[in-house]
Formats: sequence, structure tokens, C-alpha cells
Amino acid sequence: MVFDGPGRPLRSSELPRPEPGPGQALVEVSACGVCRTDLHVCDGDLHEPKPHVVPGHEIVGRVVAVGEGAPLVEGQRVGVPWLGWTCGECEYCRRDQENLCERARFTGYTLDGGYADYVVADARYCFALPEGMGDAEAAPLLCAGLIGYRSLRMAGDARRVGLYGFGAAAHIVAQVARWQGREVHAFVRPGDEAAKAFALSLGASWAGDSNEPGPEPLDAAILYAPVGALVPAALRAVRPGGTVVCAGIHMSDIPSFPYAWLWRERSIVSVANLTRRDGEEFLAIAPQVPVRTQVEEYPLERANEALERLRRGELSGAAVLRPGGVATRP
Repeated sequence: MVFDGPGRPLRSSELPRPEPGPGQALVEVSACGVCRTDLHVCDGDLHEPKPHVVPGHEIVGRVVAVGEGAPLVEGQRVGVPWLGWTCGECEYCRRDQENLCERARFTGYTLDGGYADYVVADARYCFALPEGMGDAEAAPLLCAGLIGYRSLRMAGDARRVGLYGFGAAAHIVAQVARWQGREVHAFVRPGDEAAKAFALSLGASWAGDSNEPGPEPLDAAILYAPVGALVPAALRAVRPGGTVVCAGIHMSDIPSFPYAWLWRERSIVSVANLTRRDGEEFLAIAPQVPVRTQVEEYPLERANEALERLRRGELSGAAVLRPGGVATRP
């Protein structure tokens, strides 16, 4: 499925099977999650995609060929995430901040991704996946899970955490946070009773509308909804010294707000991409929780339908594309 430009549906296309170069692996895709970042690519919010890129960066598949020097073996099940390549030479790479690499390349944006039967990936950025999870269930771990885990780390040791926007990332993070002994409050689109019930079923202590503060001050708030107006709302919900973590790659403009809402050492931070350390840590933790993802499966050719349902906020959990087979949905 090929992206030709904003406002156009993805186009089904027959392309030559790619071949792996040095340090790369050819992965036969068995499942690829549909992420909000894919929406940002398709809607033109991210401005410099590879021309006619194949989207998708929550990829699960098996290695079918390896290039010279790639430390993988044929038949190995791997996951391929958003961060697809870094230079290893710039200031950020040398500081163990590869997520900020000045020349980084990204799967499904500046590199062809997983809305396809095959994908070529840098073997350094292919993760071993937990046993015991199906391919479709594992796919959301590769971005919703990884970025969610990084955002939870950036919340520090916050005991009471508010999650704004209860979709693919939050439904994973809520499980990890509860396993860590934290208290979770879920803030959802006003009137979305299904999302409130979903959050409570995953162990949230409270669920309510995102335009109102919760019953108690938060130690930290994590924003997954790409709505800038939620930043001042979250600031008002956190205690003095609390943190607001903006986890998305794109957000609408943040409206002005009184300095008093930020004062008393509240802070606002953003999350950018992920590191291999994030992946290794999270994928080791996931089976201990154990994380259980809720997915709706679609055949690859129905990618536009899955994206539209995500755009309209109609998904509970995550959508996953399955190349070459019949998939199910409610």
C-alpha cells in the first residue's frame, strides 16, 4: 500500500521484492500495526516523507534473507520499529541519544515500511519478540508499546499517573504502570463511555472526561491524544512539581495559558522517537506484566478503512494489518 500524497487514499501496488544490503535483513511481514503516526504521514502533518513511501512501522515478521554482516538468521521472528537507522557518529549518537540523531531514518516515513508483504530493515533495529504472543498481538508493542514505555520512563517515579487519550499506547502503558504499582487515571474524549469502561477494565482507578480535572492531583500526566489544548488542561491536573509528558510526534498548537499553571516547578517535556535500549527493556518487561493487547485485524488491502476508523476515534485498542490473508474485526 503506497502513499502518493496528503488527501489521497493509499494505493495498492505490485512492487519488486526488495533485497537486503550489507547489515540488512529481508523480513516477510506477517502483521503490521496501524499507528497514529501513520495518520500524521497520510494527512500531511509530517512534511518530508520518502516519495511514494510504503507506510507502517509496527512490523512483525520472519527473516527470509540476510545481507553481509547482519547478525540475524533466516526464520527468526523479529519486530521492526519506527527508528530504522542512525548514523552512529553525530553528537547525539555519541551521547547515547540516538533517538535524536540528526540523520536518522524512520520506517514507513523515510524508509519503506510494513504495509507490504516484505520489508528491508537495518538488522541493528530489528528486535527479538516475546514468545507466547501472536504476531497481530505483538505488532502494537513496536510503537504504541515502545513510545508508551519511554513516555512512562519520562514521568519518573510518579505514583499517580494520568493518561490522556485511551487508545493503542495508553491501553498498553496502563498495564505496565499498574504492574509497577502506580495508580492510573484515564482521561478520554468527553462522552466516550466505551473508552472509560475499557480503561477501567485494564485497572485504571478512575476514568473521566479530558476537559475536567480528576478526583485527585496527578504526579504526572502523559498525553497521547495529539490535541494541544490538553497541555494546559493537564498542567491544571498535576500537582506542584509534577510533569506533563507530550508523547506524540505531532500535536495541534498549544493555546496560551497563565504562567501560574506552570509555576511551582511543574514541567512540560516531549518524547522523540525511541532508542534500542527502550526496545530491549520494554520487550523484556512485556511478558512479565504480562501485556495483553486488544487488536482489530484487517487484510492489508483494507488499510484505508483501518486508518479512517483510527482517524474517527472508533478503535478500541489497535488496528493491525495482515498481508496475504483473511483478517477479522468486530
